[in-house]
Amino acid sequence: MSEIVTTTTQESEETTNWRSIPQIAVVIGLLLCIYGYVQDKEQFAFSYLTAFMFCLSLGLGSLFLVLVHHLFDAGWSSPIRRYCEHLACLLFPWLGLAFIPVGFLGPEYIYPWMRIEDPHSDHALHVKMALFNKPTWYALSVILFFAWGWLTHRLRYWSLQQDKSGTSDFKGKLMFPEHLIVGFYKKAQQLPFEQDQQQVMCTRMMRIHSAYGILLFAFTLTLGAILWMKSIQHQFFSTMYGVYYFAGSLWMSISAVWIIGRILKAKNIVPQINNLQFYNLGTMLLAFTVFYSYIHFSQYFLIWNAAIPEETFWYVLREQGSWAYVSWALIIGHFLIPFLVLLRIDVKLTNKVMVPVFIWVLLMHYMDMYFNVMPEIHEDGPSLVLADLGALLLLGGSLIWIFMRDLFNHPVILMKDPRMGEALERH
Repeated sequence: MSEIVTTTTQESEETTNWRSIPQIAVVIGLLLCIYGYVQDKEQFAFSYLTAFMFCLSLGLGSLFLVLVHHLFDAGWSSPIRRYCEHLACLLFPWLGLAFIPVGFLGPEYIYPWMRIEDPHSDHALHVKMALFNKPTWYALSVILFFAWGWLTHRLRYWSLQQDKSGTSDFKGKLMFPEHLIVGFYKKAQQLPFEQDQQQVMCTRMMRIHSAYGILLFAFTLTLGAILWMKSIQHQFFSTMYGVYYFAGSLWMSISAVWIIGRILKAKNIVPQINNLQFYNLGTMLLAFTVFYSYIHFSQYFLIWNAAIPEETFWYVLREQGSWAYVSWALIIGHFLIPFLVLLRIDVKLTNKVMVPVFIWVLLMHYMDMYFNVMPEIHEDGPSLVLADLGALLLLGGSLIWIFMRDLFNHPVILMKDPRMGEALERH
């Protein structure tokens, strides 16, 4: 009996220590951010934006994983879907609140076009005035977060309600826009909507939200990348920038989802996760390693081939000084190394190989965000400061803290998902 009590006490202390790590990161990050802001406000603004775009990638990439799960009626991803929903819900309100410093610091430090009093004096800004003006920029920024909030929280709402289907706790209330969508679904398409079958109703609602949500996702992600990162240098023009940010975001999110899955599996919190999920995530990482490289090369090739000054200056700046080494580091580290490692089938289930690869992926994605943001104030090459680490710890620690709270406040797995059995039968 005493052995059982001792073991339980040790596990409780271990869990407490594990959950306190994000809080420690937040405190350290906050102190470093205060120091960085006092030392150099401009540098802090760019450091914070880099960390923000990095964290935003995780929310958007996780949202995409949830959307494709419903669109393809996938079975293998059922055990990981619940915590992907929690990651996606970080977009609103939490990342929306995290965006406030960007909005306050933007006009003064981050976006030079906001400081131009006469837009007609700058041709590149004049032709883009419909998008690059303060009222539109702020209004669209707010709309983006509300759009993500609606989509992510309704997907999670119906997912959680499905766990309660068939019980007295089930609510399943349709909100106003959902009434219109369901009406179109029933009448225009002549398809059934089994409102009296609660479990089926929840599944259909999640698929309905995913059907229009994938289009909303593509539009809003592209607009967010343009408004908050590409507009740092408003002269730059690229039709592939949104896809470029999407590819990197999903690449990084797959790694984060894999790492979280391994932790939850090791802690026996979600024992339902098995080799099928880890192998498929590894395969997806290989696919998006190639896809990201293809998109980035295509953007570079088209800009180089067209040789238009409004486009080429962006890459010319990133080939000067020590930025050239960062460019080569991205080519080798963002594509070549993970591509060669992930080619073998057996390594996708080998922790000694995959854990370093996924940590490497997170570092490479942060370098990619740094490569996009920092050349505006450091033309000769990267200059790492404490504010970079502080902003990353503050935002990352806060989001992990909130994610862990959501994870343990709800069932950690899908209780009544019709595809869960299929995932558990295959190992």
